[in-house]
Formats: sequence, structure tokens, C-alpha cells
Amino acid sequence: MSLTAIIIDDMNLAIASLKADIEDSFPEVNILGTAEGVMEGAKLIKKLKPQLLFLDIHMGDGDGFDLLEIIEDEKVMVIFTTASKEHAVKAFRFKALDYLLKPVAAEQLEQAISKAKAALLKTQVSTDDAALVTGTIALNTQEEIRIVEIDQIIRLEAMGNYTTFYSADGNKILVTKTLKEFETSLPASFIRVHQSHLVNRAQIKAYIKTEGGYLRMKDGSDVPVSTRKKSYVMDLLK
Repeated sequence: MSLTAIIIDDMNLAIASLKADIEDSFPEVNILGTAEGVMEGAKLIKKLKPQLLFLDIHMGDGDGFDLLEIIEDEKVMVIFTTASKEHAVKAFRFKALDYLLKPVAAEQLEQAISKAKAALLKTQVSTDDAALVTGTIALNTQEEIRIVEIDQIIRLEAMGNYTTFYSADGNKILVTKTLKEFETSLPASFIRVHQSHLVNRAQIKAYIKTEGGYLRMKDGSDVPVSTRKKSYVMDLLK
């Protein structure tokens, strides 16, 4: 799942450091732009409509809370990045997604971005599993083009440049496309939980916390969850 974001901070070094960390470790987060103050940031948000905002508190022309009041009609998730602990309570009153202290630790940044992706997914799909996915998809195999009901797909597994589809009727279909291609074309209810695995959220039966953590699907199959995706998956299922 991709996210669009803006960074607002009055320190160029802080912007450059956070931007580099995100681009190096989270390529799914697209930094649309940066700003160094409240008014500049507010204009940028209204222009670019990001999904996520990394926001400092103390800036030259006001603070982060001033900016949030200016853009109160904009739908944007907020992650505060600041050197001060004292505004945490107020930040969450403004419905902040997270509150990170500088210098931002890699693990905390990962958890915050996982929260953002989980929150975005919840707004994109219904909480009713029966309504999560509808329609059909055409799967091009070496022998035929198979039409499959999307809500009957349990999971997908990467096999090099091929992808295996596992369906609720027990069939396995080997398709001549990569997993990444399906990640972008299937509905948002299909979530990437591992480098080699994409699962249908409606087909998840349980998250098993032992043995490093894995998903038990409704067909009885088990799917590993990567360390990097663990907090994202747990936040989503909660």
C-alpha cells in the first residue's frame, strides 16, 4: 500500500534526515513536498492533499497546532516529530496518529507508518468481511485465461516471476505475472504481509503470535508475517 506525505519542520537538517530515512526504508511512502513553517505548510497541504503529515511543533511563525487549526477541513493523518515531550497530551487531543521524539528512532518510525497504513486501509474497505471484495479478475496462465471471483481468493504467493493464486475451492493457479503487479491491481483489502505473500483480509482467520508470528487463513493454510510487517498487521486486525 502506498502513502503520500508532506514533512513540515523549520530545520532543514531535520527535514533532510527524516526524508532520507523514509526514502531509504519505506519506498511505499511518497514524499510530495516539504515546508519550513506554518503558513507555507498549510498552503502546501491544501495544494497537494497528502494522506500523511509529519509535523514539527515549534516553528518560526507559530506551532503545529496552529497549522492543524488552519487545515481543519483537510483529511490528513498527523504524526508529530518534535524534540519536546511536553505537548504529547495535546497532540493526541488533536487526534494525532503518533508522537515521535527527535532524533526519530527507526523502530518508532516504522510503527508510526504501519499505523498510518492500517488507518488508511480501514477507510478504504468495509468492516464487513462479506463486502470487502467484489467482482472478478482474469488470470493469464500458460494454458488459459481463468476468470476468478475476487472474494474467493485466499492468498497469493510469489514464485520468482510467477505468482500462485490459492482459492477457497482448493484450486492453485500459477500466473505469469509478478506478485508486485497484483499488489497494485487488486483491491485494498489485499495486504502484503511478507515479501512473498499477499493475503485477502476477508480470508484471515487468526493471527498466531508464537513462532515469530503468522496468519492462519480460513482454508487452514499458514502465512508468515515479516518482522517489518508485524506491527502493521496487528494494528490492522485490532
